[in-house]
Amino acid sequence: MSKFYTKITSRLQKFMEAQKIFFVATAPTSGRINLSPKGMDSFRIIEQNRVLWLNVTGSGNETAAHLLENKRITIMFCSFEKAPNILRLYGKGKEIKEGDASWNELISLFPKTPGTRQIFDIKVESAQTSCGMSIPYMEYKGERNDLNVWATSQGKKGITQYWEDKNQTSIDGLPTNILS
Repeated sequence: MSKFYTKITSRLQKFMEAQKIFFVATAPTSGRINLSPKGMDSFRIIEQNRVLWLNVTGSGNETAAHLLENKRITIMFCSFEKAPNILRLYGKGKEIKEGDASWNELISLFPKTPGTRQIFDIKVESAQTSCGMSIPYMEYKGERNDLNVWATSQGKKGITQYWEDKNQTSIDGLPTNILS
């Protein structure tokens, strides 16, 4: 049975902090839903109703485009080990970019990561747990370093060029404002 919460409890926080992967979902008012797996050391719980997610350069920038349009975001964690559990955070998010007033304070909460693109600051409106009894057991073997190697080889100039070439609009043509 599912259960809803109005805040992130200490039990929910402990569960999230133990997971090695999470999933981010956003959608424009009209167009494709985006659902992406995320890893690395890129998630922080700041308060009972506030989380941060450090986003790195990737093939698209759907989350930025969708949040500009409607701010809606869902983050999901699953247990692949031990007791079954699924946790969803429902909220409203905003993008923080380098140069924004809160950037230096927030980026200091994360390890230095090549290809860092933005931080998403999410106000959690509710959380929901559900059983997860159909989720398979999976064994964590380690982090992939491929993206860090690629981003380091690009350098700041190469990353900025990549954003210009590939990250300025969503797959549905919505602006991401990555370079503004």
